Amino acid sequence: MTRLEDRQTLMDQVAEARASGARQAPACALAGIDPRTIQRWRKNDGLTRGDRRPDAIRPPPSHALTEAERARIVEVANEPRFAETPPARIVPMLADENVYIASESSFHRVLRAHGQMTRRGRARPPRRSRPPTTHVAIRPGDVWCWDVTFLPATVQGRWFYLYLILDLYSRKIVGFEVHDTDSADHAAQLARRTALAEGVHAMPVRPVLHGDNGATLKGTTVLAMLHWLGIEPSYSRPRVSDDNPYAEAVFRTAKYRPEFPVKGFAELDAAQEWAARFVHWYNDEHRHSGIKYVTPAQRHAGQDRALLTARHELYQRARQSNPQRWSRQTRNWTPVAAVTLNPERDTLVHVAAWRNQLSGSAKAPAFPSRPDSASAMARNAGEARSTAARSHAQRPRRREHGEDGAHRTFPEVSTMAHSGSAGGPGHRRASGQTGGAG
Repeated sequence: MTRLEDRQTLMDQVAEARASGARQAPACALAGIDPRTIQRWRKNDGLTRGDRRPDAIRPPPSHALTEAERARIVEVANEPRFAETPPARIVPMLADENVYIASESSFHRVLRAHGQMTRRGRARPPRRSRPPTTHVAIRPGDVWCWDVTFLPATVQGRWFYLYLILDLYSRKIVGFEVHDTDSADHAAQLARRTALAEGVHAMPVRPVLHGDNGATLKGTTVLAMLHWLGIEPSYSRPRVSDDNPYAEAVFRTAKYRPEFPVKGFAELDAAQEWAARFVHWYNDEHRHSGIKYVTPAQRHAGQDRALLTARHELYQRARQSNPQRWSRQTRNWTPVAAVTLNPERDTLVHVAAWRNQLSGSAKAPAFPSRPDSASAMARNAGEARSTAARSHAQRPRRREHGEDGAHRTFPEVSTMAHSGSAGGPGHRRASGQTGGAG
């Protein structure tokens, strides 16, 4: 239904187009209306009185419910035996008594008109699940993910617990511990030791630490420690199992390694030794599929772009030496610019791509697939713009350690993933979804 003001505006535009020499049909098509619609408006005073359908008098249908029948529906629905019963059950119960008053839909309409179609009884409407908080990491230290998993023991019913913190951007395991108990105290100490190892105190903006809704990661001890460190906690939605996929992917990779003991660990020391070996392999040897098959330690240290550039140049030389074997582009070795956790909207990522010039990967987002191929370069540039994203979950950042703003130092680190030549302080972050499991 077109408002009167919109009709008059459309008519003025069509008349202006015709005065400039255009025909009516193309002008109407450009305006999005049919030429017959204009004829009808002119014929039926539609340009002065507007649409008269809202004011039309519509007599009730001859088979509509009478007032007595509507009152009977309300009376029956309010009987004590039906006070907490929806129409879907009232109508069959009346039918069993050989009574028919109206259909189920008629009961719904009448009770809704009387304001009685709220939830009958003590039931409450279901709560809508909030959209997941979107985090985009554009450099190491922007977003961390953490979780706890069970490690089986040789004794049935006994478990060891692997606590792990993963850097979302680089996929590097920046902190881990193995304990024989599941406790919030262990999680708090791991967060503190990881913050010390990664130089969180020197970062201008502290990381976001995303985890699930387990009691271990949401305990008061953990929250107090994160508040003191200036790290913002983030949690998965209740009863949503895939809001922390990157940490779960690491656990899947760990438990499917050939050296993982299927029959379990005999002692805590054995579990800790295995975890240390796995973390070393994962960080320094594992070519991760989600980051173009470089190791997490290489990406964390900012070495991935040079490696991928060398791979691209190698492929270019191989194609030039034997061009008959290359019917299409060479393999895409473009560095992954941004990694998104729980992207809420793709447009949010795309808009953020225009607002952020990312260091390293984003300044030269892709390599041309063929020499002197302008179209390939343009296509690759577009792909990089759609990938590079920065959209934080609109969160005010904490600037210092502690309530009083004073710098604090930490005690010595115990079990910790080695930082190696990690990128060090000065990292910063954002919010989206790239890559997959290790």
